[in-house]
Amino acid sequence: MKTYECDSLSDLVVTNPALDDQDPPVKHGDKEDEDENTARGNWTNKKEYLLSMIGFAVGIGNIWRFPYLTYKNGGGAFLIPYFIMLMVAGIPLYFLESAMGQFCSQGPINVWRAVPALQGVGVATVAVNGIVSIYYNVIMSYSLHYFFASFQSPLPWSSYTSWAGANCSLTPLERHNATALPAFNRTTGNGSCLPSGLEDSPSEQYWDRAVLHRSSGLHETGPIVWQLALCLLLSSVLIAAVLFRGIKSSGKVVYFTATFPYVVLAILLIRGVTLEGAGIGLQFYIGSQSNLTKLVEAEVWRDAATQTFYSLSIAFGGVTALSSYSRFHNNLLLDTMVVTFTNCATSVFAGFTIFSILGHMAHVYGKPVHEVAQGGFGLAFIVYPDALAKLPFAPLWSILFFLMLFTLGLDTQFAGIEVVSTCLQDAFPKYFKSRRTLSSVVICALMFFLGLPCVTRAGIYWVTLMDQFVSSWVLLILAVLEIIGFIYIYGGNRFIEDIEMMIGTKSVWFWLWWRACWYFITPAIIVIILIWSLLTFTPPTYGTVQYPPWGLALGWCMAIFCLLWIPFLAVHKLMQAQGDLSKRVRSVFSPSVDWHPYLDVHRELKAL
Repeated sequence: MKTYECDSLSDLVVTNPALDDQDPPVKHGDKEDEDENTARGNWTNKKEYLLSMIGFAVGIGNIWRFPYLTYKNGGGAFLIPYFIMLMVAGIPLYFLESAMGQFCSQGPINVWRAVPALQGVGVATVAVNGIVSIYYNVIMSYSLHYFFASFQSPLPWSSYTSWAGANCSLTPLERHNATALPAFNRTTGNGSCLPSGLEDSPSEQYWDRAVLHRSSGLHETGPIVWQLALCLLLSSVLIAAVLFRGIKSSGKVVYFTATFPYVVLAILLIRGVTLEGAGIGLQFYIGSQSNLTKLVEAEVWRDAATQTFYSLSIAFGGVTALSSYSRFHNNLLLDTMVVTFTNCATSVFAGFTIFSILGHMAHVYGKPVHEVAQGGFGLAFIVYPDALAKLPFAPLWSILFFLMLFTLGLDTQFAGIEVVSTCLQDAFPKYFKSRRTLSSVVICALMFFLGLPCVTRAGIYWVTLMDQFVSSWVLLILAVLEIIGFIYIYGGNRFIEDIEMMIGTKSVWFWLWWRACWYFITPAIIVIILIWSLLTFTPPTYGTVQYPPWGLALGWCMAIFCLLWIPFLAVHKLMQAQGDLSKRVRSVFSPSVDWHPYLDVHRELKAL
């Protein structure tokens, strides 16, 4: 029989344990559409759970980041370190977080009842998730703006039209620069309408002037851009409407939002490969331009690891929150494999679609592909819209593309909001169990109002600042602490026994691989990437625009705010414990009395 040392102190975040604040569940449905956990709820069926997990993992980053990193790091050669990092870092971390949530049927804060001293890791995860959800909603508003603008013919970013201002000619005059590559010149009235240079393309000027109304820097906030504010409001309303019943309603919507992007990617790929010059783009992606010599460069392996890590949304809390609604004996190992490999395949598939059309764009402009291929906002909202404008029936392809981007963002945002809702429901079940709709509306409203500074004329600078300081190396620290907490402190063998309670006993050889990853390989990789990221850290910029010192200080404050919960709650737990110092330390580093499976029938298995 296993024994556990428990502490008697009250939980800081969860003032009333969930099981004490609600009627004990007595129904354990055998049918797939019946809730095993009637008090907290379960996914209606396995399909909805898998689609939700895939939708959370597959996001906008799969479209704008992976193809660029593949081209940048040797083309097809980059797939080798990418798949290796998926196996030794991405999958083990995803499996770990899924098991954490499913075992105790609790969100990312309450799972740390296993190691009370590290409950601040859970709070930090929610803090990071909240900040990311704020600016992610803004990125979705960009997609909505382009989606609505795509109903015009010709597309507004295909030429310099009324959005460029009264001083600009409506007809661009093409000229050639010193490199004989096409550039653009405009006739002007009282002066140039192009603050960032004469060589900017119409799509770049549309992004800066018509969408963002971008100011000169973070210091120049300016008014709210009302078009983006309305798109932000619409996005928030749609998310709140979908989440009004939590996973019971979002699980129905993902049948569309999680599958529609694949339909659009397939349509765009078929169209892309039929365009003149598509082969050029595909060769730059994984063809004859692949450079195996890149594999000896350490930066390639770092990019592969970080892309794997971030594309699976590790340490955001979403994996733990969504898996907490699974049935106790759900085969989470199979789910891990399905979701991680689907996410990986989607990234590769999206690369074919993106680069086939970028190859056509390079052919039209007479430029090499490397001059039109870029990552981030530049690919999604400048280069790709420009490429779509060159296609026959351009509005149709543009509508499909930006609707796809929006639906990709929806699934990720569903999980982001669900993290907050789950933590509130677990912490205060008496108040939030019957107020799921109200809590979702309030959270979405709060995200909307907090996102308003990001839709001012300086909004893109705020989005970039939050992205660079919060969703980067902070996540690496949280992931390392997850491994330390559950593998080194709680105990890897004990954690494996908990997993076997859910999926059945496995052989020693089966666990040999997971032990090697959890104990050595995965934490070593993360620590190396973390140290490298901090040593090579450079202040973020947006293009050539530098951030003022106070802006950088604010970015560091956001990162510190997320991480400060970890030592603060550790000290608080230690001070609240009873006994001498050694007894207090043992108490806060041992599982609390509330760490166990949610249902009595499964709790009895743990006691055996």
